[in-house]
Amino acid sequence: MNSAAIDTKPAGERKNAAQRVFEAAQELFYEKGIRAVGVDEIVARAGVTKPSLYRAFASKDALVAACLKNAAERDRIAMEAEIARAGGDPARQLLAIVHYEVAKMEAGHFRGCAVSNAATELAEPDHPGRVVANACKTELRARLKEIAAALPAADPGTLADGLLMLVEGAFSLHHACGCPGLPGRLEKNAELLIAAHRAG
Repeated sequence: MNSAAIDTKPAGERKNAAQRVFEAAQELFYEKGIRAVGVDEIVARAGVTKPSLYRAFASKDALVAACLKNAAERDRIAMEAEIARAGGDPARQLLAIVHYEVAKMEAGHFRGCAVSNAATELAEPDHPGRVVANACKTELRARLKEIAAALPAADPGTLADGLLMLVEGAFSLHHACGCPGLPGRLEKNAELLIAAHRAG
């Protein structure tokens, strides 16, 4: 089928093809890593042609960025829901964030944080995916610091970074060797860190 024939498809079909590309790419990038997955594999899983992919996304890099933006936004919405359920106590809100991350680790298909994985894999600072990943982590640090300031913590920035380091470190350790009991120890260390900063 040539590109002219593909262009005659109704808009709804083109949209469906774009969505299939997007979903296939998200799955493959998470399963195998961004660098390991090529455009041929994405279109094969999506059941579409390369022209369909490039009509929806200017490049593979643009597709990576779109997938990461989507993952980050879904994560942000789910995390904010957990914060809301924790009520008005900032300590409980911080622990709710940690518990949310723990729940992801305990899922059977967990391969680490998609955004963190991308930040590690994409070395070029101007790569569209790396830009999205950096913005996402910067936003998370700011949200943790905001809640820590309401605790109040003597040094909200240090507490926020400490919690983020605990979570990111746990993700890496879990991915590397499994470490039974790690999620529970992550929560316990988060509790100790929050208490220490609150007391300080």
